[in-house]
Amino acid sequence: MKRILGLAPNVFFLGLVSLLNDFSSEMIYAVMPAFLTVVLGAPPVFVGFMEGLADAMASFLKIFAGWFSDRIGKRKIIAISGYSLSVATRLFLALVANFWQVFVLRVIDRVGKGFRDSPRDALIAESVERKELGKSFGYHRAMDSIGAVLGPLAGIVLLATFLDDNYRSLFLVGFVAGLLAVATFVFVKDTPQKIIRTDKANIKDIFSLGQFSGAFKKYILAIFIFGLGVMPTSLMTLKSQGTDFGNLGIPALYLLSSISFILFAIPLGRLSDKIGEKKVLIFGFVIAIVSYIILAIFNSIFSLVAGFIIFGLYLAMTDGISRALASKLVRSDQLATGQGFLNAAIGISSLLAGVIGGGIWTIFNSTAAFVYGLVLMIIGLAVFIYLNGSEKELELIE
Repeated sequence: MKRILGLAPNVFFLGLVSLLNDFSSEMIYAVMPAFLTVVLGAPPVFVGFMEGLADAMASFLKIFAGWFSDRIGKRKIIAISGYSLSVATRLFLALVANFWQVFVLRVIDRVGKGFRDSPRDALIAESVERKELGKSFGYHRAMDSIGAVLGPLAGIVLLATFLDDNYRSLFLVGFVAGLLAVATFVFVKDTPQKIIRTDKANIKDIFSLGQFSGAFKKYILAIFIFGLGVMPTSLMTLKSQGTDFGNLGIPALYLLSSISFILFAIPLGRLSDKIGEKKVLIFGFVIAIVSYIILAIFNSIFSLVAGFIIFGLYLAMTDGISRALASKLVRSDQLATGQGFLNAAIGISSLLAGVIGGGIWTIFNSTAAFVYGLVLMIIGLAVFIYLNGSEKELELIE
């Protein structure tokens, strides 16, 4: 098989799909709070409600989409459908007249995300040998983050120059970029399924972890507990308020963590292929704890910069590598479903961490919120080390 930049063709082009789609999506949704509140007159609480509900819905849909993909033995067509649904909403955003219409379109957009993520991740895992999973997922997550960084920057530049603060025109530009993401699927090949489920489907079992190995269930539990302490990056950046950074610190710190992630994701993915995913994940969890200790104790610009660079390093050590390890803990006919449960565990725990951490931040202060995160992270790390056995035990499932 001819490789592209040392990567399997499917991995390379799925990374390009994610870059273009996130460029399109983040160009739009980075300015959406301003569009909702300034142009459409939505109250601030509506923004939080819309994002929280949409993300929660997507988390559960990822499990169903994974199960459905495993059931019919198809990956590409489901992933394309999910991306296409999300991209289509960006065209209609240019036509909305009130914020409730934006809400409906955002929910549809998240439905698309819920359908595409699990089959796409399963397709990546099936496109490479097990010894390349870390590198392949690291590359994919890095490309995703590059799009997420470039999209908002392009949106800001376009609004300030060519578009003269016309949000609706920006949405149309984002729609065109999204079409390019969908078109890139022409280069992606579906993988033949070795095992296709023929037993009778039981809807009640779709959302049950009982169908998986004990190792996978322990893994998901540890990931969920640790995730309860990891507050969303957007919330963490509020730490810059009250410092010399001012409001510019919010996008600056977000950008710093993203750049750190992009720079280290692929090298650390390669490292996990050599020494094992579990070792890198444990070190990543420790790095996250170090980041939170810095952010909880110190308030200087230097400490904020250091904290967010280290936090980006944590993301590079866990985001793609956690997916690589999950693919090794399930049978081949459960691959997409397993990715669905992992994505749901990460998404739901992040939502709860944002609500709980944000509440503590509001009632008390940022230090208390980071201490809350530290406690849950330490518990999650202990659970991960205690419940998950040796590297050899973790890789028993072929």
